[in-house]
This record gives sequence, C-alpha cells and structure tokens, in this order.
Amino acid sequence: MLNLNGTTLASNLLLSPIAGYCDLAFRLSIRPLGGLGLAYTDLVNPRGLLRQTVKSMELIETEPGDRPLAVQLYGHEPEIMADAARWCTDHLELAAIDINMGCPVDKVCKTNGGSALLRNPELAARLAERVVRAVDVPVTVKMRLGWDESSIVAPSLSAALEDVGVAAITIHGRTAAQAFRGRACQDGIARVVAAVRRIPVIGNGDVRSPADALAMMRRTGCAGVMIGRAALSDPWIFRDTHALLTTGRVPPAPTLAERLDFIRTHFEHSLRIRGERRACITFRQRVSWYLKAIGSFPAWRDRFRGLSSAAEFYALLDEFPQTVHLSRE
Repeated sequence: MLNLNGTTLASNLLLSPIAGYCDLAFRLSIRPLGGLGLAYTDLVNPRGLLRQTVKSMELIETEPGDRPLAVQLYGHEPEIMADAARWCTDHLELAAIDINMGCPVDKVCKTNGGSALLRNPELAARLAERVVRAVDVPVTVKMRLGWDESSIVAPSLSAALEDVGVAAITIHGRTAAQAFRGRACQDGIARVVAAVRRIPVIGNGDVRSPADALAMMRRTGCAGVMIGRAALSDPWIFRDTHALLTTGRVPPAPTLAERLDFIRTHFEHSLRIRGERRACITFRQRVSWYLKAIGSFPAWRDRFRGLSSAAEFYALLDEFPQTVHLSRE
C-alpha cells in the first residue's frame, strides 16, 4: 500500500499519464485486471480547464469505475494552477492533484510549464505551495532529474516541495534534455529518495516488467513505481508486478483469448465514450501496441489500421485466432 497524507492506496503501482493513451476508456479497461493503485488523467492546461473547453473537459472525464484518480495539471502561474485545482476538487471525486514538472515536450515547455519549471526551482516550490493550500486532497508532483545534466535539481527541489506540503514525488530518471533517450538513471532516483524525510518517492523510467519494478525499488529505495508505455502493450503488468512484490511469484501470462477480450473491452469503452469514428481512429493506433505481446501479424495489422466501423472491428477480432493458428502451423 501507499500513503499520501492520510489517503491510502491499495497498491504502490501507478499508471503514468501518457498523453493521448491513458484516457478514460483505457483506465476503465485496465483497472479490473488488478494491481493498479492510482491512475492519472492526461496533463491538463489549467486555463483551458477554467474555461471548460471541450478538450479540457474530455481530458478530465471520469466515472465511478475510474477510481482512485488524480488530475494532472501543468502550468507556471500559481494562482491559475490553484484555481484549476480547486475547480477539479469541487467537481470531481479525486484521490489527488498532480503537478506536472516533467513533460519535456516543446509545446508544454514553451508555456513555462512541465519540465521548464525545473529551470526555476523557487517558482516551482511556490506554485506547489499555492496548490497545496487551495485543495483538501493530497498534492503530488511528477518531475525529472533536472533540465539537463548541468542542472540536476530534483533532490533539492524535492526537499523544498516536501517542506511546502507536497504528499509524494514521482521522479523520472532522465533530464528534460534527454527526453526519452538513453537509460533512466536509478542513482538519480535514489538521491531523491535520500533527500526527503517522510513522503514517498515513486520511481519512473524503463520499467518494462515486474522484475524491472522490483529491481528499481531495491536499488533506489523508492516506495513505489509508475509504469507507462509497458502497460500499453501489457495491461497485466500491474497485476503481475503487484503479485511479484507481495507473493514473490508472477501469475501465468494471459491467454490469447484473455488478450482479445481486453482489446474488445477497451474498444467498447471507447465506442460508448467517444463514438464509432473516434473509437476506430484510436484502435488504428493501438493495434500495434497490443500486437507487441502477441506476435507479428503484418497483414492483419495493416487491415486493422484501415478500420472504419465497429462491425469491421468485431469481424477482424473474431478472425484473429485463426490468423494466429495459421501462422503457427
């Protein structure tokens, strides 16, 4: 379990807020598999949220089966961030508000949000303090080690964030300049763990299997692990990691039928929430991720990438077991 200022999560495994992927439909699909302690929305612009733009309202959309949930906000203006956080807690049932100090994408950093805040640790701490004072739920922060190798600020900034009341730190073991290149630095994560006194530190970066999660926790001393891209191809990674951490054993891998049932469930949530056209567009993108755990079926994948209707989706999914069978003969 993981404790955030009195809010206890069922596990210490978190789903990373990967932009464009970890939406409501995916979260609703992955939660019943087990092992997930907390999921996040996509990062949300606080000004858009306060204006209640269509995009912002979609990003924070949730329902009772999507619990526990944290909304992740990005920005650099303390009062606007505080107002947006307060709006979220007034209108949504949330376990936490998360402040994004880690996104390295240009369109986020150009607004002085995301990992750009690492270039101004004093502002970052002041912003976090204002958000903490504005809401009654725990406030967490997701960050990177620093803007670049010459400015590793995560340990000192984490200590400052703890001082202003932040309930937990998630640290991705790369700098903003690295983006997703190179290896995540677990020693950097360990230094953040050593820099705080009481609050949990969540490790993030290059966790591709239950064994990776266990190794990260042992090497760094982090209290939990956030998993992102690995969950897109293997939604059972939270179940399996939780089992390894609590029992020392990983359950048997899901069968082909179970994997296809998950794909069907995810599509049906997308269909209900976003409609046929957008559900089909989503699954043109997602099929490659799901095939990573099954095998290489280029002809079937290419047909799936032309998906244009729910009827076509169900026909292709029903055909897939025979495609697998023929490929193995």
